[in-house]
Amino acid sequence: MSSNLYTNMEWLPAAPADFSAQCKALLQTPDGLGKRIQALAGYMLDENNLSRLAKVIRKARDSGQSLAPLITFRLGIVSNATSHFLLPALEATAARYGIALECIEADFDQVMQEALSPESMINRAQPDAVLVAVDYRGLPLTVSPGDEQGAQHAVAAALAHLDAVRNGLRSNSKAACIMQTLARPVESLFGGYDAVVPGTMRSLIDGVNRGLADKIAGSEDLLLDVAHLAETVGLADWHDHTLWNMAKVPFASAFLPLYADHVCRLIAALRGKSRRCLILDLDNTVWGGVIGDDGLEGIVIGQGDATGEAHLAVQQAALNLRARGVVLAVSSKNTDEVARGPFRNHPEMLLREEHIAVFQANWNDKATNITAIAKELSLGLDAMVFLDDNPVERKLVREMLPQVAVPELPADPALYARTLLAAGYFESIAFSVEDKQRADFYQDNARRVALQAQVGDMDAYLTSLDMVMTVQPFDETGRARITQLINKSNQYNLTTHRYTEAEVAEVENDPDCFALQIRLADTFGDNGMISVVICRQDSRPGSWHIDTWLMSCRVLGRKVEEAVLDVLCGAARRRGINQLIGTYVPTERNALVEDHYAKLGFLPLDTRQDGSTIWQLSIDTAERRPLPITVRCIGFEAVDQRAEKALEEGAAHAT
Repeated sequence: MSSNLYTNMEWLPAAPADFSAQCKALLQTPDGLGKRIQALAGYMLDENNLSRLAKVIRKARDSGQSLAPLITFRLGIVSNATSHFLLPALEATAARYGIALECIEADFDQVMQEALSPESMINRAQPDAVLVAVDYRGLPLTVSPGDEQGAQHAVAAALAHLDAVRNGLRSNSKAACIMQTLARPVESLFGGYDAVVPGTMRSLIDGVNRGLADKIAGSEDLLLDVAHLAETVGLADWHDHTLWNMAKVPFASAFLPLYADHVCRLIAALRGKSRRCLILDLDNTVWGGVIGDDGLEGIVIGQGDATGEAHLAVQQAALNLRARGVVLAVSSKNTDEVARGPFRNHPEMLLREEHIAVFQANWNDKATNITAIAKELSLGLDAMVFLDDNPVERKLVREMLPQVAVPELPADPALYARTLLAAGYFESIAFSVEDKQRADFYQDNARRVALQAQVGDMDAYLTSLDMVMTVQPFDETGRARITQLINKSNQYNLTTHRYTEAEVAEVENDPDCFALQIRLADTFGDNGMISVVICRQDSRPGSWHIDTWLMSCRVLGRKVEEAVLDVLCGAARRRGINQLIGTYVPTERNALVEDHYAKLGFLPLDTRQDGSTIWQLSIDTAERRPLPITVRCIGFEAVDQRAEKALEEGAAHAT
């Protein structure tokens, strides 16, 4: 049954028979504990196995053992229902996504009280996000069939209730809220006509869900679409009235792993851990048959054939993902010319060569090719999803490249596309114009890499790109993308400080901050926003501390960081700043920038116990080098005037 795909999360490999024993053995060897926990979390786990793994995570945390490279995230939970059973499932599932999750659970049915009181348990805990797990039974929804005005008032009251919760939590805890849509009860008053008659529970819940989605759109809060989840697995199965009546459990326990997975997908997306690239095998994945043996006429693809339509659905899913910014690549054991043949010449193919950013067709093993694809795209392996019908190839990639997501596929190719999309690898919490263009950005980058190989000489190559860098202060227009870049950038990120959109807005208006959003265009096209820098007044007089400096790996090796430093030094001089202080905080993923400050001429000041290093650059001695980049600065006049005013006020206050 295809519903088992979702209930059991069958895109994950089955748990080993000795899973319980492996959990018990985890704490016996502390080295690499976080990675081993993440590996075990990557299996298809039921409620009992999730609880076993959660116990290990809690014991490790309580004993002070490191869970690196899992990153810490604190989640508050408020609910009108029993939520205690959620905690082990959430904590174990989060490890699957590289998160060391700590949950703070409010008392039963204290949603509004927790939100509005600054001294509540949740607000005092200052979590990173709060899961507002409220279902239809926790809202003022009064059924009034046929009363359109009364129905409108009921929907408005429910939305106002949720708004009060959101606003209270946001103002008191500063946390983002994860708001749930409502899974409607399966029982109806009028049958199918329930959707037509105003005031029925179905029409009320539909109104609340639409209103909630509208309010969340464009905000910093997140939407957990429980309504869609429940309808996917079946409303009659989702709602367990016996469990509700006995223990106020809001949904059937069989769906706990799936619910926890959807919550953790959002948390992972909030921390920039969504996947960005889909790598496709070809034979018996993108088409039926083997192109090298069957030839162009013998492969099965297209309308009028069940197998052909199944593979066509895979291509359509890939194209749809590309339209929302996911990069497509190919890894096939084949001769290059033969593998490209269907893309060029088969009339039923939806995918064409121009849709593929990197095309790897050779006789290397798939793990080697995937590593090469990641390098060519300047993406980490943890950004990759690999789709292959062959279980041997899937197993090889999982073992050799555990960072790569590899969905299990069923025997029936009709379910390939559904399985890929059900797994939630590309979970999104926002969608911008730049997101839509991302596939083109990376595709253009692959062309730049190819050009570099042709040109050979690096200086000549960079000059040939005709790069134009546009530098602007933070502003409202760029705020959402700035926040997204701050929270998604892990490799080229000196401190990995994370900012909410509200905090980014505060930086915009803080006269003691100097913040830059940086875009880059070249002869191949617009790279979009590629860098963010935030400087703050340092405790040392006449100094700026570089709080945040991050950059997209797409533009590595193009001297962008040197051009940014030139802009920083110029701005510092105009503001009477005579030195820059930079900090490098090492993480599991940012070793790439360990020498960032040294390469730019900064001198070491201090090394701390946590391994972070402090660097200093005197503005007067900063070397200016000729660079193959044209720099355009926009909108600095108002920022300069604001800084000058702040300096004058400070001098007057000192006098």
